[in-house]
Amino acid sequence: MLEIIKSGGWLMLPILLCSVAVIAICIERLWSLNPRRVAPRTLLGDVWGWLKNNQINGEKLKELRDSSPLGRIFAAGLSNSRHGREVMKDSIEEAAGQVVHELERFLGALGTIAAVAPLIGLLGTVLGMIQVFTAIMLEGTGNAGILAGGISQALITTAAGLTVAIPALMAHRYFQRRVDTIVVTMEQEAVKLVDALHSDRRIEAE
Repeated sequence: MLEIIKSGGWLMLPILLCSVAVIAICIERLWSLNPRRVAPRTLLGDVWGWLKNNQINGEKLKELRDSSPLGRIFAAGLSNSRHGREVMKDSIEEAAGQVVHELERFLGALGTIAAVAPLIGLLGTVLGMIQVFTAIMLEGTGNAGILAGGISQALITTAAGLTVAIPALMAHRYFQRRVDTIVVTMEQEAVKLVDALHSDRRIEAE
C-alpha cells in the first residue's frame, strides 16, 4: 500500500488528507446527528408536565436549553410565550435557524471534498501524462520504466481521488437527509408546543 501511495506522487498527500477529513467528519456527524440527542421524543411531554405544574422558571429554562438542540428551541419559545403566539413563534424560528446551522456544520466541507478529490486525481492524471510525453520526447519510447512510472502515477491518483470522492458524496447526501428529517421533527414538536400552550391559555381566558 505504501508503495502505491509513493507511486502516485506528491498529489497523494492532499488526497490522503481529504480521506482523513472525510472519516473524521463522518464520525463526528454520526455522533452529533443522533436523533435521540438532538430531538428526544419525551422532551415535549416533560415540558408540558412542567407547565401544568407551574415549574417553569429560570433554572428549568437553563436546564432545558442545555439538554438538547430541541430543548434550546423550546426554551427560546417559552421565554417569550407570555408575549403572545406570534412572538413565541418568532423566537422559536430564530433559535431553530441557529440550531439548523449547527446541524449542518461540516457538511459543506464534506461536499467540497466530494467535488475536489476527483479534480486532484485528474490533476495527477494530467501531470502523469505530461511526464510520459516528456520522457518520450527526451528518450524515445525505449525506456519502458519511465513510461510506466508516468502512466502509473496517472492511474493511481485518479483512482485515489475517486475512492475518496465517492464515499464523501454518499456521506454528504446521507447526512443532509438526516438533517432534513431532524428539522421536520423539531418543527412538528415546536408547533405542538405553541398550539398546546396558547390553546390552553385561550380556554383558561374564556
